[in-house]
Amino acid sequence: MFKTMGTAALLCSTATLAAAQMQCEGLTPEALGLSGVTFTEVAPVPAGEDSPAAQCRIRAVTAERTGTDGRDYALQFELALPDVWNGDYVHQFNGGNDGEVKPATGGLGAGTGDETPLARGFAVVSSDAGHDGKAVTDAGLAGGARFGFDLEARQMYGYKAVAVLDPLARQIVEAYYDNEIGHSYGIGCSNGGRHAMVAASRMPQSFDGLLIGAPGFNLPKAALQHAVDVQALTAVTGDLATAFSPADLQTVADGILQACDALDGIEDGLVMDTANCQASFDSAALQCAEGQNSACLSPEQVTALNTIHAGTADGGAPFYSDFPWDPGIAGGGWRFWKLESPIPPWEKKPIIAVMGAASLAQIFTTPPTEVAGDPAALEQFLKDFDLTARADEIYDTSDAFPESAMEVMTPPGSDNPELAEFRDAGGKMILFHGVSDPVFSVNDTADWYGKLDTNNGGNAGEFAKFYPVPGMTHCSGGPAVEGFDMFAELVAWVENGTEPQAVTATARASNPDLPETMADISRPLCPAPQVARYTGSDPASADSFTCE
Repeated sequence: MFKTMGTAALLCSTATLAAAQMQCEGLTPEALGLSGVTFTEVAPVPAGEDSPAAQCRIRAVTAERTGTDGRDYALQFELALPDVWNGDYVHQFNGGNDGEVKPATGGLGAGTGDETPLARGFAVVSSDAGHDGKAVTDAGLAGGARFGFDLEARQMYGYKAVAVLDPLARQIVEAYYDNEIGHSYGIGCSNGGRHAMVAASRMPQSFDGLLIGAPGFNLPKAALQHAVDVQALTAVTGDLATAFSPADLQTVADGILQACDALDGIEDGLVMDTANCQASFDSAALQCAEGQNSACLSPEQVTALNTIHAGTADGGAPFYSDFPWDPGIAGGGWRFWKLESPIPPWEKKPIIAVMGAASLAQIFTTPPTEVAGDPAALEQFLKDFDLTARADEIYDTSDAFPESAMEVMTPPGSDNPELAEFRDAGGKMILFHGVSDPVFSVNDTADWYGKLDTNNGGNAGEFAKFYPVPGMTHCSGGPAVEGFDMFAELVAWVENGTEPQAVTATARASNPDLPETMADISRPLCPAPQVARYTGSDPASADSFTCE
């Protein structure tokens, strides 16, 4: 870790550092000293629509095998080698159930600003985490999670894929440029954020910096929340899509704003003081009074919301985590995850009732349960899932699965984190998480960070920063200013020792949830536990706020 280029190399121009010692066309694994790797495509790609920078793009496969389920598996990856290399490297961790090689750019949308790491000159690798999500064609919408019937496929998805691919990708980069990598970074959101946290625990000396968005580090527990949600929401009308209309969710957001918007010193459609909001807002105020039939909710709707936010229906400990009340609940991402989608093959079911149900059944419980791949059957699985009787299946093992889903997916030590090896190696990490994330709770990340800080004597901020993003839903979107460049902050911290403080967030035109009132504003994102408070004159400017 932390290979440092010599003084001469640092003084060279970027173009000199990029001088590849090999030609892209005709490049072979043998020329790079590789074994057990097959290149499926090697091509020079010009800067343009298909790539943010001119690059040599390698698509390849390794770790080919036949699983215990009789299916073929392999680790497929893409490596982008920019023509103008800055000497550094990014491992791009992807989200969802993986199963697809996303373009290797290192971009996160919200989180990496307007310019991807590839465009900045970083070599970038991306993979499918050891399984092809489209390989199982006879299982319908459940096919993408069918790999969960093979233990090693679960392990590759959970923690092995990065450990297998990372040294291989580095070897290619260094051979191609005939130069050592200067600094290495890992970047990911959602399941990709979980991959990054796993790397900090299992590979503590591998990355100089980790950018971690909305980390699903308790992913099997979060899958139990899908059952909590579906059961609570279908109890309202019998149908997920009609449980809450968009207007109903806006009513909820308006109620939260009425109680909490001014807590940070200004009414601007954003609740920056999330902690105090939880004490100020009472969901009972949303319920229709006698004779009222608009801009209010039914008792059944209020009950459902209370259950979802508590993470349990009976007032006991949540199966996963509780969730904060935040006006981002009116964002399209919240609806897409929990209520309905615009995807015709899903019969407009939300993500939790399709991908979430298949994952809980086939990846995150032991033994796995084969489920039919039609939307109605997947939703029914969550409706029928007995949380009281079956929740512990995420911890269960068997002869075929000697590691539980929690052991496979969760970073070791995450229930009481210290990250001493990562810290002592000089590693730095930045976490960000939308306060209105509908699938992975910002409260779970806040709890993890609080334990990390305690276990580091109150000094976790010396190597790890956590930034809640008010109004933002899952990884991006929501009625929020969610355009920010945490990657630049991480690079400055790693390479220059510049410790991040307040990070300016701006409105992104690509955000479909952005209200017109937020189109031209900026706000500071404060490292937890600080809160942004209005202390200046111009209400549109981040400079008018102070992190306190």
